[in-house]
Amino acid sequence: MSVTVIGIFKKLGAEDFEVYRSHVGASIALYGGTVIRRGECATPFWNQLNADPFDTFVELSFSDIDAAKRWAESPEYAKLLPVRNRAMQLTLFVVKS
Repeated sequence: MSVTVIGIFKKLGAEDFEVYRSHVGASIALYGGTVIRRGECATPFWNQLNADPFDTFVELSFSDIDAAKRWAESPEYAKLLPVRNRAMQLTLFVVKS
């Protein structure tokens, strides 16, 4: 059964964000994942959890949670962490259905 991974983030640096975005897709594909959609977030209707503001999201799909975890912990993705940390603040989670 496939799983969905959602990332919500606040962009910090436009140039670093574009560098990260241009490389992350290849690391996702190495672990059988695909980018389903990306977009900018509008103002939320509710924020009862008092989440920090975020402005962008991504939806990924992997064959299973193990594949998603292998990607998130992979050496290929780890190489992107320095630029990711300059580019954004990120929350990444798996949606179980």
